[in-house]
Amino acid sequence: MKKFALAGNPNCGKTTLFNALTGSTAYVGNWPGVTVDKREGYYKKLDETLDIVDLPGIYSLSPYTPEEVISRNFILDEKPDCVINIIDATNLERNLYLTTQLLEIDVPIVIALNMMDAVEKNGQEINVPELEKRFRVPIVPISALKSKNLDSLMKKAYQASKEKRTGYTVLAETSVKSLIEQLTDQFKKKGVDNPLFHAIKLAELDELEVKNHPELVEDVNKAKETFSDPTFGNDFEAVIADARYKFISSRIEGLRKQISLDNKNVKKDKKTGVLLSKSDRIDKILTNKYAGIPIFIAILFLIFHLTFSENFLFFGGLFEAKGIPTNFEGVPIVEGLFYTDAGINSPGVMLANLLNGFTDWLSSLASQGLENANVESWASGFIVDGVLAGLFSVMSFLPQILVLFLFFSILEDSGYMARVAFILDRIFRRFGLSGRAFLPMIMGFGCSVPAMINTRTLADANERTATIRVIPFFSCGAKLPILTAIAGCLANMMGFGNADVITLSMYLLGMLTAIVAVLIMRNTVMRGDIPPFIMELPTYHLPQFKALMIHLWDKLKHFVKKAFTIILVSCILIWAICHLSWNWTYLEDSQINESIIASLGMFVRPIFTPLGFGSQLSSTWGWVFVVAAITGLIAKENVIGTFGILAACIVSTFDPEADPDGIEAVYIMIQNTGITTAGLIAFIAFNMLTIPCFAAVSTAKSELPDHKFKGTLVFWVVTSYIVSSTIYLIGNWWWTLFIILPLFGVAAYGIYYYNKRHPIKKDA
Repeated sequence: MKKFALAGNPNCGKTTLFNALTGSTAYVGNWPGVTVDKREGYYKKLDETLDIVDLPGIYSLSPYTPEEVISRNFILDEKPDCVINIIDATNLERNLYLTTQLLEIDVPIVIALNMMDAVEKNGQEINVPELEKRFRVPIVPISALKSKNLDSLMKKAYQASKEKRTGYTVLAETSVKSLIEQLTDQFKKKGVDNPLFHAIKLAELDELEVKNHPELVEDVNKAKETFSDPTFGNDFEAVIADARYKFISSRIEGLRKQISLDNKNVKKDKKTGVLLSKSDRIDKILTNKYAGIPIFIAILFLIFHLTFSENFLFFGGLFEAKGIPTNFEGVPIVEGLFYTDAGINSPGVMLANLLNGFTDWLSSLASQGLENANVESWASGFIVDGVLAGLFSVMSFLPQILVLFLFFSILEDSGYMARVAFILDRIFRRFGLSGRAFLPMIMGFGCSVPAMINTRTLADANERTATIRVIPFFSCGAKLPILTAIAGCLANMMGFGNADVITLSMYLLGMLTAIVAVLIMRNTVMRGDIPPFIMELPTYHLPQFKALMIHLWDKLKHFVKKAFTIILVSCILIWAICHLSWNWTYLEDSQINESIIASLGMFVRPIFTPLGFGSQLSSTWGWVFVVAAITGLIAKENVIGTFGILAACIVSTFDPEADPDGIEAVYIMIQNTGITTAGLIAFIAFNMLTIPCFAAVSTAKSELPDHKFKGTLVFWVVTSYIVSSTIYLIGNWWWTLFIILPLFGVAAYGIYYYNKRHPIKKDA
């Protein structure tokens, strides 16, 4: 089977092309020896099935980041049958830099000139045949987003893979020509594959080449003694980079023309007279210095409103006032599905209610079936109150997780998230981070594991450590059940149907905590220079439906796999220690306070008293919140799974037929423990900010030096404890705010004063 590699810059449409080519055959693994995602799939529309490998997005083949090393090693060592180089046609100069390096490798290459639809919308034209002639490799204009001309691309790539290709360099007529020729001959004598590529990299004193061929470094140093460029002296790397850009500029000159101004996509700016595309005009609003952040917050609120609100569009009380019935008595699956006394349900709540009705029906069916089969009570309790109650409590939030993930995917695929990073760079730079650090942080909304891995693109070690530490504060989908369940209870307790406001507030709390934590770290133990942030903003476009569905399917598979492995095992274990005493005697639900889990919870809970869910709660059930928080260290979904199991035990003492779902389970906990509103908010904050799940902890361990990893564990515990206890303190005694704020002010001034007296020493 032939193997094709997709290579290109970030935001060039490479992933969109990969999804369009491979569809449902795509799968994700890890590159050998590293935890960077490896995406692979199959293209089946030719006589022969092709194996498509999606390489990490890179700007060059220099060994500055793990992604660049992976892509470089794959092309050189794995020897793909063809490399498809994806180019953003709206930004030829920057994208073709990588192309000039790929051309130096002895591998068949086809250039996919992507986003040609955007070029046409802007009233522009690119002379593709002439561009192909100048670069001496096949070039196919495509639109990955619209799946346009993809079959032609693959046919041409397949044909190219059958022919041997020898690399050439765009540096053949430059001042470094003789050195490159000399080194190329040396590599040929040594029998090294791709001698031209290795020769140029060694001339740049590339880190990997110097390590692998130290005996040839002396040739480069001798050449430096007699070489002098008017601009760059004997810095061969700078000379070569400059030569590449000059070549690109000369080869694309005259090939891109503005053929029409009479369209809605391109208009002249009235003040400057500069041609502005539709993306440019949108950016004047969305990236505005003053409006950018408020617009971002407004968009987040709209997303949470569509996902969590039980008072959609704020029509609360409308149906009650009009005398319209708001439920469907006797029909459990649709009862309260569309609207309640609070108002219309949001799409996310409707879907969640539909799933909850179905899982309630399944639980009742299982319970009735086991009862009819005369199954022992402990076995029935294990299946219904243990396995099903725990799993269904977690699964009840799957629709809202998918809806939220869909909206975030739309923001990312449309190009808006790149703008958010650009906007936040202005703020982050003051806190010792570049906007580039925000990109892995925003990935944390999906999952902390790939987000932490993505920090490898950050050059500064201190910036990378600080970013990894605060990524879990950007709540992932696993924490969503906690937020949704408790926010729903709080909304009911407060008498309004806008759980979305509470949920959004908790997300913003996590983001604010992250910023404050980074500010403290980057001004105390992790001081350092702020790295520059250079980023190309991709053209706005409507996300591809197929790509969005693939993302959702991946999320669904991940969630279901986790539910039926880690969470299922956790539910079984939790049920077991709920119904066993220390002498291994089986306990009924009414005896749960004599169980292993109860004694452990009672022993630990004094530690959580300052957070509002410790010793001050009911002596009977006051330990349940502590136990749920601890089980959440394995997987955050376990918090609600634990609530489901414990609630089933509590309810069975006075209502054996009850089958509480996620929100009902939390409400039962509130009623039976006496926890306050401030305590509930502190509980959310603690679970959002404390040590994340085992998978994220394992990733942090692999990404950080050992001493920094241990410090990171301490950082998570201390931060979550301080923030949660502060919330509980102010929530119960508001006047303490006037004590806490001055203390923070004194600490901030102390840090500022120290840094002023001890500035960072610059390297000479």
